[in-house]
Amino acid sequence: MSMVVLIALLFSPLAGALAFIITYMEYAKHFVDKKRVIRRAWGAALAAFLFFLIVPPLLIWLFMGW
Repeated sequence: MSMVVLIALLFSPLAGALAFIITYMEYAKHFVDKKRVIRRAWGAALAAFLFFLIVPPLLIWLFMGW
């Protein structure tokens, strides 16, 4: 369990950062308002971070029966 949580803690910020960069680069092409672009990119980063922080340990807990 602790190894899964450690891996989730290591890779969740990476997933969030990459989601921010990808979303920012794509939305910057389509929207002029940079404030709106940054807000949407932060939203995507937060969603990716929370997903990869919560879902993998939860699935392993469900299917491995800790």
